[in-house]
Amino acid sequence: MIANIVKPGHKTRGVLNYLYGPGRANEHTDPHLVASFDGFAPDPGRDPDATLAQLATVLDLRVKQANHKAPQNHVWHCSIRAAPEDRHLSDDEWATIARRVLDATGIAPAGAPDACRWVAVRHADDHIHIVATKVRGDLRPPRNWNDFLRADKELEAIEKEYGLRHVPRGDRTAAKRPTRAEQEKARRTGNTRTSREHLRTVARTALSAATDTEEFFRLVEGAGALIDVQYFPSGDVRGYKLALDGDTNAQGQPVWFSGSTLAPDLSYPRIAERLTATETTPRVPTGSTAWRRLTVAIDRTPDHLSNGGTEAGQAHITVLAEALDVLPLTAPASLRSDLLQAATAFERTSRSRIRAEHRQAHTTRRAVKSILREPAPKDGVLLAVLLDAVLLAAVAAQHWHRTRGHTQQAEAASQAAEHLRTAYQAAAAGPLAMIHQQGTQLPEWLHHQQAAAVRRALPEQAEKILTETGWPALAATLAQASSVGLDSAALLTQAAERRDLDTAMSVTEVLAWRLHRIADLNQRTTSRGPAAPQSAPYRPARTDQQRRTR
Repeated sequence: MIANIVKPGHKTRGVLNYLYGPGRANEHTDPHLVASFDGFAPDPGRDPDATLAQLATVLDLRVKQANHKAPQNHVWHCSIRAAPEDRHLSDDEWATIARRVLDATGIAPAGAPDACRWVAVRHADDHIHIVATKVRGDLRPPRNWNDFLRADKELEAIEKEYGLRHVPRGDRTAAKRPTRAEQEKARRTGNTRTSREHLRTVARTALSAATDTEEFFRLVEGAGALIDVQYFPSGDVRGYKLALDGDTNAQGQPVWFSGSTLAPDLSYPRIAERLTATETTPRVPTGSTAWRRLTVAIDRTPDHLSNGGTEAGQAHITVLAEALDVLPLTAPASLRSDLLQAATAFERTSRSRIRAEHRQAHTTRRAVKSILREPAPKDGVLLAVLLDAVLLAAVAAQHWHRTRGHTQQAEAASQAAEHLRTAYQAAAAGPLAMIHQQGTQLPEWLHHQQAAAVRRALPEQAEKILTETGWPALAATLAQASSVGLDSAALLTQAAERRDLDTAMSVTEVLAWRLHRIADLNQRTTSRGPAAPQSAPYRPARTDQQRRTR
């Protein structure tokens, strides 16, 4: 159950006309009062002799009495909507809910003789509208500051008492939703997204790709958006605002949006903070490609979330969102739709009340920016391995937010994971089939050798692994690791400790991609070629004591 308190207006009759009218798409049915301030307000929906003018006069009585002391925008309008799957509430139940919300917000405290005048109108099964005039009986305004938060808290209690769906609560860090006017304008012009949503995507993508603020401005402009940068008298940047080319108001002027109105983390100070954290961090020379560095960095994200501090954890989730923002630009066309939907959903996870310490995630952020400056990998295995790592990181982000009570962010991560799973399955189908075929061609003695490694490393899961249809692909991967001098059993132990295998849909598939990541098999076989098996392990598994002291 959610409340929506709109900006105060000054036309009581205008609001009533809408509530008792047919609606914008004839969606209003049987409009009538379910409750009022005294129980005797005229109801044009039930009394044929009552009129909207009479109802407006009753509500505005104290506004007229207060004269110039009344607030200019005296109409308080709040809609309360149940979730689609909730049962239909009766008029009496809605009346009780309306009174509780009015009491909680301070508009009409229970038992107060001088409370504001109000009515609750129902014109649909799933919601009501409360209209009040903000002048009390003593002709003073009500004390209704923080009314939305108070209403939301009361509705959370109502959900529990009435057995309704628990709606995830926000922490006031979500991006602002498009207004009704923006949505209607998008429909009129044939656009699937509003200008606000389009510009938010442009800004987030540019931020993920840029290495400094000047490049950020250039990338935004290059994406087809108009940009206006404001400066202090000293010449320092004060802020910026964006508009879509061709999106104008009634006067023919561009409709501008400041960065902070697109999303809290898109204000200029927050952008500059994030980019500066990357600029000032020393670069570490490396011979691997950006795609491999990104895969390795994202593969470590679940460990960072489990073992790092809260500020560092939020930073790693934020940079994971940046990776998702740029992947649709570089991935094959067949994957872009799901990746774009994943990025759109995951955007909500990148902000919470925890302030991100961006310097903690500079390695991943550099790799994210670098993949746009390098050719996309032609190797389908590397792309599948990367998407598998991103999927596991998104699941870890969901758990991280849920354990901290961030319900909206956890839900967003869950939605993103579903889209990522679809993209991963599409990307992995071809490479898995190829590796599976290689596994079926291995000599029998090599199959026995790798099966023995599985039994040594994972005795409890061994029989399940060996009977899965994906076993040939895992056997081929283990054989590839052995051919470059790595210990198969040690690798399996290390791969298994990074994820609970009991919840995996395909244990062999999870282990195969995990081995590719931790051993970088593609890079090893490409640079070194086949080698005789050696007994030295790639990296020994950590002991219980090492895990405790890490």
